[in-house]
Amino acid sequence: MGRPTISDLAKAAGVSVTTVSHTFSGRRHVDPETGARIRALAEQMGYHPSSAARALRSGRTGIIALASSMPFAIAAGPSRLGFLMEIAASAAMSALTRDLALCLIPPHPGGHGHGSVGFDGVILVEPMRDDPLVAHFERLRIPIVSIGTVPGRPDIPAVDIRSHETALLLLDHLAEQGCRRIAALVGSRPRTSQIEAEAAYRAFTAGNPPALLHLAEEQGEEIGYRETLRLLRDDPAIDGIFAAIDAFASGAARAAHELGRPMPDRLRLATRYDGLRAKLSQPPLTALDLHLPRVAEQAVHLLLDRIEGGGRTVKADLPDLVVRSSTARC
Repeated sequence: MGRPTISDLAKAAGVSVTTVSHTFSGRRHVDPETGARIRALAEQMGYHPSSAARALRSGRTGIIALASSMPFAIAAGPSRLGFLMEIAASAAMSALTRDLALCLIPPHPGGHGHGSVGFDGVILVEPMRDDPLVAHFERLRIPIVSIGTVPGRPDIPAVDIRSHETALLLLDHLAEQGCRRIAALVGSRPRTSQIEAEAAYRAFTAGNPPALLHLAEEQGEEIGYRETLRLLRDDPAIDGIFAAIDAFASGAARAAHELGRPMPDRLRLATRYDGLRAKLSQPPLTALDLHLPRVAEQAVHLLLDRIEGGGRTVKADLPDLVVRSSTARC
């Protein structure tokens, strides 16, 4: 006998070919008991769904992509396990449970591989206003969703990570710990997370911010270090720092140590993302658990809806404050 076909399996299971197809693609609901029976029969018969045949029938590849225009200096850093990598790992697991492959692609629209591999859709991580990645994938007519809304593009479905509320959580915490003159380090590129962090800071300081620094993302930790050195020398009354990017926070912690400003006694420092930079800093930094595995799961689900012609922006859960010794004594 030749290799069993999908029709052979459908006949053996007493179901339609469509039901078998949905069982393996995960694109439509199949009764769990029926799905389990189909899979068990497939195992007995030696049936394996053909990815090539599925692609020809559906016009899809079974591959989704993840991309970001964030520079490597802040997206991953020396540890290779930063914000983008945590999202990628969680999104890959979510894709695998749906029999999909996830491909992490370079941040350059014209880069090798963007046009040679077919993607069913793309998740963009914190795109900026007029992001070239958005224009590139729209030109290719590839469905897009984003983690973090796209500034000026409410038509692109997104997982709204609620950056304004996130910034206020950290600013309120610093104030509750006794800070009276709080500086803010935000990225200079127009990403929603940075736009909303600045707006929250301005509102928090009643429109009279003590020190608002716009730092170049591509310089990462180094610019956080240099600018914090200058800031604390010029304004010794600064007693709190809110860093909207964890690479800036790492640099600020180095500067505080060099200037003899121990935390939390003479300076308090908090950052948005609870990654390795925050956890391994000396002292460890107060940060926020952004629930990125859940955010990635929401993004994959939203992208599948978008591929089917639907999808609308959803809100992520509010993050949890992780208090460490950079702001409060344990």
